[in-house]
Amino acid sequence: MTVRLSIVGFALLTAMLLALATAASAQQSATFRDASGRTTGTVTTDANGMKTFRDGAGRITGTATTDSNGTTTFRDASGRTTGTATSPGERDRRTR
Repeated sequence: MTVRLSIVGFALLTAMLLALATAASAQQSATFRDASGRTTGTVTTDANGMKTFRDGAGRITGTATTDSNGTTTFRDASGRTTGTATSPGERDRRTR
């Protein structure tokens, strides 16, 4: 069986694949700067929602993940838990 694509069909297929690849690799990020405009750190969020914090030199300083109950767990660069946080709304829902 032979499959033939028109030029328009091929262009559409290529655009769709490129859009999917771009969306899959896209990460949200924020950059922190001091009063002089120098980068002091960054945070990126991956597709699973894990936030990775880096210092101004790009070294990982920690991560944060939020579970299905709304509890965020903070870890240092070695993976040790350094703290947790739960929003008041999530805490109230769990105690009902």
